[in-house]
Amino acid sequence: MSLHPDRLFSPDPTQRGIARRLYAEVAGLPLISPHGHTDPAWYAKNEAFPDPASLLIIPDHYIFRMLYSQGVRLEDLGVPRRDGGPVETDPRAIWRRFAEHWHLFRGTPTRMWLDHTFETLFGVEERLTPASADRIYDRIAERLARPDYRPRALFERFNLEVIATTESPLDPLDHHRTIRDSGWKGRVVTAFRPDPVVDPEFDGFREGLQRLGEITGEDTQSWRGYLTALAQRRAYFKEMGATSTDHGHPTAATADLDPVPAVTLFEKVVSGRFEPQDAELFRAQMLTEMARMSLEDGLVMQIHPGSFRNHNPTLQREFGRDKGADIPTRTDYVHALKPLLDRFGNERDLSVILFTLDESTYARELAPLAGHYPTLRLGPPWWFFDSPEGMLRFRELATETAGFYNTVGFNDDTRAFPSIPARHDVARRIDCRYLAQLVAEHRLDEDEAAEVAVDLAYRLPKAAYKL
Repeated sequence: MSLHPDRLFSPDPTQRGIARRLYAEVAGLPLISPHGHTDPAWYAKNEAFPDPASLLIIPDHYIFRMLYSQGVRLEDLGVPRRDGGPVETDPRAIWRRFAEHWHLFRGTPTRMWLDHTFETLFGVEERLTPASADRIYDRIAERLARPDYRPRALFERFNLEVIATTESPLDPLDHHRTIRDSGWKGRVVTAFRPDPVVDPEFDGFREGLQRLGEITGEDTQSWRGYLTALAQRRAYFKEMGATSTDHGHPTAATADLDPVPAVTLFEKVVSGRFEPQDAELFRAQMLTEMARMSLEDGLVMQIHPGSFRNHNPTLQREFGRDKGADIPTRTDYVHALKPLLDRFGNERDLSVILFTLDESTYARELAPLAGHYPTLRLGPPWWFFDSPEGMLRFRELATETAGFYNTVGFNDDTRAFPSIPARHDVARRIDCRYLAQLVAEHRLDEDEAAEVAVDLAYRLPKAAYKL
């Protein structure tokens, strides 16, 4: 097994040569990881990762959703059950099962990320097969036991300049405090994800409101106290390093209700006696309230709509949320965002980064919106479209209207810590490929393309997220 130096570049020799030169400008730049879901406890405790399966398979829904689609039980991959029922606990057995199904990942981003991780991080020089599974397992396990493979050492080896994790307003951020007080130079910041206390349909919403009140000392059963409590938690997150918020709503709907109907709606959702349309309207109102708070406190606002989360009720019942059963849905932005934009769209001091799982909206809605409103920027291809083809489609459909500078570069949005360098490398290669085509077509001079490549890889994410 060997990573080809020209992987993901155009087969056209002229474009490939340009892409090589552009990539040389960005390959060694520090990584900016402004949004993701790695565990801050890793960096706080700096303990060795336990074994290859626990690090690479059990927490990675990209991996186990593919295996599940081919009939492999999640229990056999060691994924914990909600009821504490029996699951495979032998990491080597899990790894062997994974190796038996390695062919399923041919042509996928997951295969590309893992190939990069195996070779560049663990020095694996043979393809994963049932015959090689134990040898590769032993090699990775041996490396994981070494001090230079602990989280902080890998953070530095990856050339990470900063990484953001994502926490609920109910999180005390103890791990972030430990990191800050440890004297370690690595920069790990949090991001404010209020979904558990702004989505009435989120499991435990009412209990979350009660806990929010206990943490802040505010009356979260009243509209005013509730908003004050959220503002207080935002301030705490900002004190602990946060520069952004994140909102994973089912849709991009926003609303701008007058005070009296807003209070009435809040009382309805707090009572628990509400209809689905009430929950949607409340989420919509809360996006606008969050935008108002972002204008006040300077936190960058990210909106990640369009996922039908936990589409498989059996899986959710047995294993809980976020187990690979999320499916993209159609998403409207032009009408959905208008209430928020009517109020805040022209504010140059407010930054709202939009993501989508509906690629049909790139050219029709998102690029024209971001190409007009000073408040809006476009996030990179996300989740299902964090792939070479998805990245190319994004550039081809968005650049003509939004340009490069109404986008925010790349973020990896991952739980899979070892894959971070691979994901950034793919994004940098694809951007260089796209820019090389523009140069070859005489639509952009090469010195300008080199500047854009550096901006996309480093300057834009750093500026967009105020890092």
